[in-house]
Amino acid sequence: MTERPVPPKMKSRKVSAEERPRIGAPRQISDLMPDIGRAAFRKFGFVQSSIVTRWAEIVGPHYASISAPESIRFPVGQKAGGTLQLTVMSGHAPMVQHVLPDIVDRVNRFFGYAAVAKVAMRQGDIRPATAERRPPPRNLKPIPVELGDSLRDIGDPELRAVLESLAQGLANSSGLPKIN
Repeated sequence: MTERPVPPKMKSRKVSAEERPRIGAPRQISDLMPDIGRAAFRKFGFVQSSIVTRWAEIVGPHYASISAPESIRFPVGQKAGGTLQLTVMSGHAPMVQHVLPDIVDRVNRFFGYAAVAKVAMRQGDIRPATAERRPPPRNLKPIPVELGDSLRDIGDPELRAVLESLAQGLANSSGLPKIN
């Protein structure tokens, strides 16, 4: 019995996603999100999305409560000497006008180079970003004594808080975790 030759059209058929071998390792969503957000922020004039999310750290809580960055517009073909578009609450513009050199200095220090040369202000509403506060669940069991004593010896308060939270979660769980 002889084999029939396979026509060239059959050799180059498309392979479905299920049949294709995986080329790279899985990526964390946190690695993908800056790439996804970067395109949207660049479309609206932001070099980095972190200027929006970290505005309170850049200018301080007082000025962050009365102002918000809109965009940074650069001259054609350059990435320095841009204009920061700033929205300021109504009635606060004269005060912010006096501290504009300080705001420009802080923004440039944040970027690490002279990204902003001037600021254009417009008056508008600023919604303060307040963190959502939830009361702790009422059915928390106390941390087991054997776990609590070993955690007291840890010097770093942040690490101790994270480990206590993990111990609290383990104490409140019953059996294996369930995935819905």
